[in-house]
Amino acid sequence: MNRVIFNKKGGVGKSTITCNLAAISASKGKKTLVIDLDTQGNSTHYLLGQQSNTLESTLADFYTNTLNVSLFPKDFSDFIYETGMPNLYVMPSHPGMENLHAKLESRYKIYKLKEALDTMGEFDNIFIDTPPALNFYTRSALIAANSCIIPFDCDVFSKQALYSLLDTVAEVKADHNPNLEIEGIVVNQFQKRAKLPTQLLEELIDDNLKLFKSMISPSVKIRESHSASQSMIQYAPNHKITEEFKSLYQELKKK
Repeated sequence: MNRVIFNKKGGVGKSTITCNLAAISASKGKKTLVIDLDTQGNSTHYLLGQQSNTLESTLADFYTNTLNVSLFPKDFSDFIYETGMPNLYVMPSHPGMENLHAKLESRYKIYKLKEALDTMGEFDNIFIDTPPALNFYTRSALIAANSCIIPFDCDVFSKQALYSLLDTVAEVKADHNPNLEIEGIVVNQFQKRAKLPTQLLEELIDDNLKLFKSMISPSVKIRESHSASQSMIQYAPNHKITEEFKSLYQELKKK
């Protein structure tokens, strides 16, 4: 199952949700891959820590290879690294991807990720982290995925952007990937005692949008886990936030 975590708005928790769902998948014995398409590399740093500064092959190299004709091209698996957690792997990002963007788009390499993933039968689950923009890498992820998970931060600007985002997913589905479905919207940083988040949540429900029942609360433990380069199930396995991610993962399994 290939899932893309997508929102054009930054700071909504895409990398945190990606890595923690992937880690829970791995903890269940599922061979799991995270693909970090965001040039900021937050998922890469979260899962690999200091090792992320010394990588020999990254997604920048994968995409560079797609631009060059070679008799002996590297296999997609050559760009994948083990993390410190059993069953969890990452295909790391690199800032150099930013410079490749225009070339990849002009030479229509947008299906290369999908073609590569179609050969990766050994992974049970693949989670794709995306940049906070609608660009080549985001479209590539939407084309390569079976489902889309949308993080939603409870503020007015997030709601305004959400409907545009839903239109984008529908357009990619119509033009490039008929198998793409919106699996659900994850309400992140939810404060149930605050008036605005509760009001926005009610509005989304009234609009009949696909919302996961599991919501992620704000917590300093998340930032601590980032700093430790450990997912929540590793860093604080019994914490409330960890339980929320476990609950969210169980919802994914039912779909």
